[in-house]
Amino acid sequence: MSTNLKRRQFLKTASLALVLMPIVTYSRQARANTNSKVRTDLKYQDVPKNDMNCTSCLEFIPGKTDQDFGMCKVIPGDNEISPNGYCTKWNTM
Repeated sequence: MSTNLKRRQFLKTASLALVLMPIVTYSRQARANTNSKVRTDLKYQDVPKNDMNCTSCLEFIPGKTDQDFGMCKVIPGDNEISPNGYCTKWNTM
């Protein structure tokens, strides 16, 4: 009988995990947004140009850590701006 209960518990847990997996995946995707049109217009790239990168730009809003994606004041609705990125609106003044 003990083996039967362990098996039932395992099956319940596995079933719950399968049900929750798409929800967790969807919620992660829902938080990631890019504004492709504005990125293209501003020639945004994920790598710096010379010594110019998003970290040193006044328009950049950093993420939780120095390596996390952040946001940019001139690229609305985009929360996947690389701290090492660059665009034509790079500004230090």
